[in-house]
Amino acid sequence: MEVMAAILGSVVTEAGRSLCGSFPSIKNFISLQSNLSALEKEKKSLVDLKNKVIEDVDYSSDAQMTLWLREVDQIMLEVNSAPTGMTASNQKTCGCLFNCSERYRLSKETARMLKEIERLLKAGDIAVKMAGRNYLAKAVEYIPGPSIVNQTTASQNLAKVMDLLNDDGVMRIGVWGMGGVGKTTLVMNLNNQLKGSSSTHQFGIVIWATVSQKLDLKMVQIQLAERLNLKEIMGESVQRLAIRLHQRLQKEKFLLILDDVWETINLDCLGVPQPQAGDHTGSKIILTSRSLEVCREMKTDKEVKVDVLNDEESWQLFTINAGTVATSEHIESIARSVARECSGLPLAITIVGSAMRGKTMIELWMDALSELRRSVPNIKGIENKLYKPLKWSYDSLQGKNVKPCFLYCCLYPEDFSIDVSELVNCWLGEGLMDQHQNYEDSYNRGIALIENLKDSCLLENGAHEGTVKMHDVVRDVAIWISSTLEDGYKSLVRSGIGLTHISEVEMSKSLKRVSFMHNRIRELPDCGICCPETVSLLLQGNLLHVRISDGFLVAFESLKVLNLSETRIRSLPQSILHLGDLRILLLKECSALEELPQLDGLSKLQVLDCSETGLRKLPSGMKNLINLRQLLLSRTHKLKTIQSGIISGLSSLEVLDMTHGAYVWGLKREANDGQATFEELQNLERLHSLSIRLEGIPSLQNEDLTLIGEWIARLLINASSMQLSDCPGLNQMLEKMVISCIGSYTGLKSLTITGSFSSLRPGGGCAAHDDLLPNLEELRLQDLIKLGSISELVGFLGLRFSRLKLIKVIRCDRLEYLLTCGDFIISLPNLETIEVTRCKSLVELFNFPRRENSVPEPVVPNLRTLKLVKLPRLKTLSRQDGSGLRSKFISCVYHMKAIEQVEVMGCDNLRKLPLTIQNANTMKVIRGQVEWWRQLKLQEDNTKSSLERVFKEVSDRH
Repeated sequence: MEVMAAILGSVVTEAGRSLCGSFPSIKNFISLQSNLSALEKEKKSLVDLKNKVIEDVDYSSDAQMTLWLREVDQIMLEVNSAPTGMTASNQKTCGCLFNCSERYRLSKETARMLKEIERLLKAGDIAVKMAGRNYLAKAVEYIPGPSIVNQTTASQNLAKVMDLLNDDGVMRIGVWGMGGVGKTTLVMNLNNQLKGSSSTHQFGIVIWATVSQKLDLKMVQIQLAERLNLKEIMGESVQRLAIRLHQRLQKEKFLLILDDVWETINLDCLGVPQPQAGDHTGSKIILTSRSLEVCREMKTDKEVKVDVLNDEESWQLFTINAGTVATSEHIESIARSVARECSGLPLAITIVGSAMRGKTMIELWMDALSELRRSVPNIKGIENKLYKPLKWSYDSLQGKNVKPCFLYCCLYPEDFSIDVSELVNCWLGEGLMDQHQNYEDSYNRGIALIENLKDSCLLENGAHEGTVKMHDVVRDVAIWISSTLEDGYKSLVRSGIGLTHISEVEMSKSLKRVSFMHNRIRELPDCGICCPETVSLLLQGNLLHVRISDGFLVAFESLKVLNLSETRIRSLPQSILHLGDLRILLLKECSALEELPQLDGLSKLQVLDCSETGLRKLPSGMKNLINLRQLLLSRTHKLKTIQSGIISGLSSLEVLDMTHGAYVWGLKREANDGQATFEELQNLERLHSLSIRLEGIPSLQNEDLTLIGEWIARLLINASSMQLSDCPGLNQMLEKMVISCIGSYTGLKSLTITGSFSSLRPGGGCAAHDDLLPNLEELRLQDLIKLGSISELVGFLGLRFSRLKLIKVIRCDRLEYLLTCGDFIISLPNLETIEVTRCKSLVELFNFPRRENSVPEPVVPNLRTLKLVKLPRLKTLSRQDGSGLRSKFISCVYHMKAIEQVEVMGCDNLRKLPLTIQNANTMKVIRGQVEWWRQLKLQEDNTKSSLERVFKEVSDRH
């Protein structure tokens, strides 16, 4: 048998060689069917990999990845065209062992394609892994802030956390330490280092959320949703948000940074999958807290304590904030001692260093050192290292009443953005500011005081324009100071901590200020409280309903400031009339409040804010409020009745704000009997800020126009801003202003005119000969249907615009150019901003009359911002209209050396801009569409390439 098998094998082998080639060919011949099956399987794998690359990988700038995709497409084309031939050949040759030349060819081709697909699969897998390493650059948002470069201690802590991130056994990391040591700065630098990291331990996304002292689960969820681009779920409940967040995060390998955690957070309720070793995708959580106990309650696997800076690091940080004066020969020794007194605390070093910046007298440095050493708060442990330097910053505040003004800010919740106007009013109500000043002067004084506190690092900008806030550590110190003062301004601060009731035990007789704002208090105690010295009581943002008991307010007989805004009260108790010293009564956004008591007993009241309330009428007793300076009634949509004599009786009124209110002010001859009329406002001699609703101007008689014009002219003498909205008789009113004017309106700095069919052309020879608005800084024009040029207004009021800083024009359809630069206005030396939007007839910005051999001055030498949007006919900023101007064109409009920002949208015919190579040094950003930028022509060939770095593409969103 063995011999016969050998012989048979020899025969088959020889036959195979003669008919079909060598033995490897027989192997291909036999494995064709299995290769076809393998080819189909690998083909599907390659298609899946290609789709993954297209979906997940940014290959636009990767030449190798682009080539890989091209090769995949080529092999797929070959494979897809092959099966028909292979099947036909298989049927044709089936059962015929020796007729196999075609089958052999196909078998060989199948093996080749299978080998090529295997190669592409391997190359694609490697590319995807490499792309995964680079994915972090897109998954991490850079957070601007202070760097810890050159701070050895902080850098070592950062390295510890980075090592823990690469430890697969550590899922949760706690970063803890005393307030002000820089925990947030540490994790911020960690975040930014991850953005550019090449570490093998990477995350699909890094998410940052700030928690703060009063845990608001919904606000934390919103931060997570925003980072994950789940904006469509913002309005859902906490429970639904948790489900959606959990579903989304389960698909990610994430790093969650929870900053400023004060209490245990239930991750399930938050919607964050619980990272556990071995049963998740490798996600991790980092939290920062002042408490090690909080870290343990959050089940952290490892904790990293953030310590203070060493002496050299402290000195480096101190000199950055104090400046070169700290290293001067006669100051450095004492300056180093001052820096050491800050005990290595970054926040304290920053505050003290900034306070000493620019102080060259050694006596000031000696005094600072003495104060730092002598001021010893009665607090143990961390308070001694934190509060002492911060209290010195408080002690060093100069100026009358600056300290109590600063302490007032701690009455608001942590991280709360305080409205500046409200804050200034409260200061005014407590008598901390000169009450003999008018509102504008008081407000300006308040702004100056706030800027002083900002410069001392005791206040910072709030989340919105016109607001300020306290850093939480500074607020803690301020609360500590306020709570320990036995005289002056001892305070009880219980704001924003979720209280549901007021503890009568805490309400001592010595309290000057009490804040329970933004809690969940529904009812106020009726008795058992006696606070005869309290001057400010803040209760806004609570759930107070229906009414306030009479007994509660009786306990505050010396009250000067009462804030009940954003509550659900429907009425005020009669006992409020016994608060004879009350100066500030704030009821803003009490939407259920429909009526007020007579208020006649509040003779010292200066500010009454009933904005966005449900008031239907004003009580007749209000006319006795002879000291009322501000009456705020904006958005009172139900207030349609005002009894005659109420407003006119407010002889001290300076501000009347009825913006978007329902009450319509008519003339006496047209108004219903007993209703307040426009004529009554003439009795308010101190009024300088007025926002009311007028109707019926087109039907006014001459005497009415004279009345309005003369009265407005008088009002403008003391006004700093004026807004004329929807005034059909605008021309006539302006004429009366010109005729009635004695001298000029020197105080007016801002003029806004909106919604008028008037042409603004002077008539009857009433144009002003002199500039009526010599100090005008801002000019805004919107929806002026017939306006052809701002020069019409220039001629009307004799304007010269010598101090104008801003021109903003919106939707003036007939406007052909902004200004004629010639007789009246030669240049705009202080103009910084030009914004023109949706003026479909505008051809140019500046028009020059034909003048031979004249040398025009630069029109806008200090222009910094130029914004041009939806101006379809605009071709240039200025056409040269005279041959003599041709050679001087650049020195005229194109003289814009200070320009910093340019935005051009929807100005398809604008092909030139006044930019030269000199602008490359000052220009910060040029925004526009790519096609416009490509077609833009600049004066010099190399200007465009120099400005390329600041160009930012924007879509047509206007």
